[in-house]
Amino acid sequence: MRCIIANFAFDLTAREVTDAMSGVSPEPITGPSVQIGRHLYPAKQVGAVVTRQDRRDFTAGEVIRAMTRLGFTCHPAPPAASGAVEAASELLGKPTDG
Repeated sequence: MRCIIANFAFDLTAREVTDAMSGVSPEPITGPSVQIGRHLYPAKQVGAVVTRQDRRDFTAGEVIRAMTRLGFTCHPAPPAASGAVEAASELLGKPTDG
């Protein structure tokens, strides 16, 4: 299937993507991700491995669109860690007036 990533056309198949990601350790998930086999990879990592381009040359959205069209399950970015900020604030205590 022809996919456009970083203004370049790539003829990719799901098998080629799976083979390219075989043996690649997933990086920590901080944004959108792609499920390939039993592993969950950051979209930018998949794009870099499959296209061999610098991660700054494409967006995660481009990779997500391409991987979705190829039949992979994609996930949005995880929710922000606002709960961690609130927990830290409670541990430090609330500021007092004057």
